[in-house]
Amino acid sequence: MSQITGLTPVEIQKAGWEALKKKLGLVGALRFLLQYEKGEGDYTELRRELFKDETVESLMDRMRKEEKIWDRIGRRDL
Repeated sequence: MSQITGLTPVEIQKAGWEALKKKLGLVGALRFLLQYEKGEGDYTELRRELFKDETVESLMDRMRKEEKIWDRIGRRDL
C-alpha cells in the first residue's frame, strides 16, 4: 500500500480503475462502479436534522418495536 503515498487523486483513481479491471475484468469493473452513487448534500447535517429530537434510548425503543413487528410477521429476510 505504500505505493500510493504521494500520488495525486487522479493517479489514485487511475490505479484503482486498473486494479478493478485486472481483478474483475472490464465488465465486472464497470458493474462494480455502477453500484455506487456520489450523492448530494451534507450527510452529517442531514442526519443531525433527521435525529435532532431523538435520544439513544428513543432510537433503541423504535428499533425494538420494529423488531417485534418483523418477528410477528415472520419476514426477517427482507
